Amino acid sequence: MNKPIILNLGTVVSVRGSVVDVRFDTHLPPIYTLLRAGEDGCIAIEVLSQLDAHRVRGIALTSTQGLARGMTVEDTGGPLQAPVGKEILSRMFDVFGNAIDRLPAPSDIQWRSVHRAPPPLARRSTKSELFETGIKVIDVLMPLERGGKSGLFGGAGVGKTVLLTEMIHNMLGQQEGVSIFCGIGERCREGEELYRDMNAAGVLENMVMVFGQMNEPPGARFRVGHAAMTMAEYFRDDEHRDVLLLVDNIFRFIQAGMEISGLMGQMPSRLGYQPTMGTELSGLEERIANTDTGAITSIQAVYVPADDFTDPAAVHTFSHLSASIVLSRKRASEGLFPAIDPLQSSSKMTTPGIVGERHYALAQEIRRTLAQYAELKDIIAMLGLEQLSPEDRNVVGRARRLERFLTQPFFTTEQFTGLKGKLVSLEDALDGCERILRDEFKDYPESALYMIGSIDEAKKKADSEKPDTKAQPKSEAAPEPALDHTD
Repeated sequence: MNKPIILNLGTVVSVRGSVVDVRFDTHLPPIYTLLRAGEDGCIAIEVLSQLDAHRVRGIALTSTQGLARGMTVEDTGGPLQAPVGKEILSRMFDVFGNAIDRLPAPSDIQWRSVHRAPPPLARRSTKSELFETGIKVIDVLMPLERGGKSGLFGGAGVGKTVLLTEMIHNMLGQQEGVSIFCGIGERCREGEELYRDMNAAGVLENMVMVFGQMNEPPGARFRVGHAAMTMAEYFRDDEHRDVLLLVDNIFRFIQAGMEISGLMGQMPSRLGYQPTMGTELSGLEERIANTDTGAITSIQAVYVPADDFTDPAAVHTFSHLSASIVLSRKRASEGLFPAIDPLQSSSKMTTPGIVGERHYALAQEIRRTLAQYAELKDIIAMLGLEQLSPEDRNVVGRARRLERFLTQPFFTTEQFTGLKGKLVSLEDALDGCERILRDEFKDYPESALYMIGSIDEAKKKADSEKPDTKAQPKSEAAPEPALDHTD
């Protein structure tokens, strides 16, 4: 005979915004326990601290509208859980695992706690493998690591979300893995647009989306990353598949933690951040790992407040990453998309032992050429290109052609630009850079290298542009146009 389930019931003592104090007379719920209150348990509260022998303090994961002192609270007996299983593919969920895509709830699913320990060191893989994205500038200068963590750093409006969606498109087209998109505190229209775009591209069947939008309480935004990680761990450990985890935006996770910390009355740290920021971020980031069963490769957008890379949120996030892709507002204003700053971006994978001698030497030479051009820009702005030595003029020509070759039309922006998206293999990208550095395209106009895929397209583009340039003398190839206004 089954024993009757004894409910552990408490009473609301106080409600201050999202912070709720509850009194339990029998059994005090442990930290992270989920409590339910209100009609049909519609108000969810997560226990964050035990105040004394009978009172706990929690943060509400939903709106506390309608919650009042004296109301009954039910202890669910466990933490917040996320749905896992094959049925969650091609679906869209909120932090509680409720389907938010207007389709029937998935039936054959299991539920797992969102609070899980990272894989032990003994299970982690120690070999480094490259993760190709099909985007020239990333694969050549800051290659990503399979099972690693990469960050897209940039201020507002420089193209973080566009770059993320392009990577999803390229990954799912190329690889047999699963993609999980986790939207933390971002705009709900972005989630809706992404869902439609992925559906139109036919890649939704291998994708799961989890959203905690910016209008939701800080508790929901703070836990949505853990829910997405639990789903990713299921596909890695149970299904033995590679997972691409995309997080947009990890700064909003830190921001939600800061709001909770302030609500809970903790003393703020530097610039108003929570004193536990490092621990909270590590708890999430350390679960992203490459194990003996599969790999979770993570690409995270990181909003940089006021473009200040010394901000504690950016600094703490940097320390977890194997590759940092820095987006530059200046390059975006010049029309060089993707607007990645090759000199500020870096990757731990660019060593001869991992990418090979040829790739490493080429990447170093490209960086050196672009760095020399950056130094010469002040002289060009003040005195003009004519005052440079012939050798420096050649460097400038190479650098400008490299900058244009490293631009690329994206599949996800076809409707805005009218340019067909291009996927470029690492070999083609390296070949193009090598030929530009050897001055093979010295006599080609710079525009022939702008927004193309592989380098062979430059010849076709130059031929199609020839009627406009026939009247010019053969010195048309010199990179003097548009140089004198470089700032």
